[in-house]
Amino acid sequence: MSGIVVLTGGVGGAKLVLGLIHAVDPARVTAIVNTGDDFRHLGLHISPDIDTLLYTLSGKANAAQGWGREGESWAFLSALKELGGEDWFQLGDMDVALHVLRTAMLARGESLTAITAHVAGRWGIGAKILPMSNDSVATMIESDEGLLEFQRYFVEKRCAPAVRGVRFDGAEASVPAPGVVEAILAADAVLIAPSNPWFSVDPLLAVPSIHVALTQTRAPVVAVSPLIGGQAVKGPTAKLMGELGLAVNNDSIALHYGDLLDGFLIDSGDACNVPGLTIDHIATLMNTLDDKVRVAKAALTLAARLA
Repeated sequence: MSGIVVLTGGVGGAKLVLGLIHAVDPARVTAIVNTGDDFRHLGLHISPDIDTLLYTLSGKANAAQGWGREGESWAFLSALKELGGEDWFQLGDMDVALHVLRTAMLARGESLTAITAHVAGRWGIGAKILPMSNDSVATMIESDEGLLEFQRYFVEKRCAPAVRGVRFDGAEASVPAPGVVEAILAADAVLIAPSNPWFSVDPLLAVPSIHVALTQTRAPVVAVSPLIGGQAVKGPTAKLMGELGLAVNNDSIALHYGDLLDGFLIDSGDACNVPGLTIDHIATLMNTLDDKVRVAKAALTLAARLA
């Protein structure tokens, strides 16, 4: 295989991408990352999922929590709180440096794509990390507490409000970032990471030209399930599915992706009964680097078989 594309959100997807760059030449891997979570906070442009990929692939991530930087300090946040500033979104001192740089570069007219490539290059990341779009797309949560920006729902309210629907403001008018469609059309395999389908993958699919490219690519499209035994490894996927009236199982996820999907990698103890879909089983929990490599190789093996 030459080109491998991964559609990904943050923590769960970053694990798969990390496995991939240890399983194959990193230069063959293109991660197309959700930016529906991006937002402005304290005047700074924050790209949580892109940052998680950058930190994880450069070896700078906080391994225990899966997000943020290892060895982080919190003097900025402490001083902010002392002044009465909003401290619900955790901004570590080293993390702030990345947000300040990104915001300054955007103000100079540089694109999110170029800024992400700059940081990846500074940190020696061999894979290509592309934002899904340089346009603004905002994931909005329709909840029993009203309409919420994603980070207000996810971080400030800790996913407590019941979700009634999810929408992606700006998606219909957005265009993919340079290189996104080309990577999908030229790929030998397209993987959908075990990220939350509704919060992390749907924003990518809501960009019209990305959805079209996925229907046109000759590459097999293989998803890795975010569920193990009917539970999400991390995050609110299972809670969300229940609130949307869906059975918390792999059938619901496969049907959600629909005709885009050719293959589905699920946990050894789980099932999926959607007709016409090629299913492989493997232990999908990714704790160690060996786990991540093993799951990445299994997804590539399934894709190669489908090709």
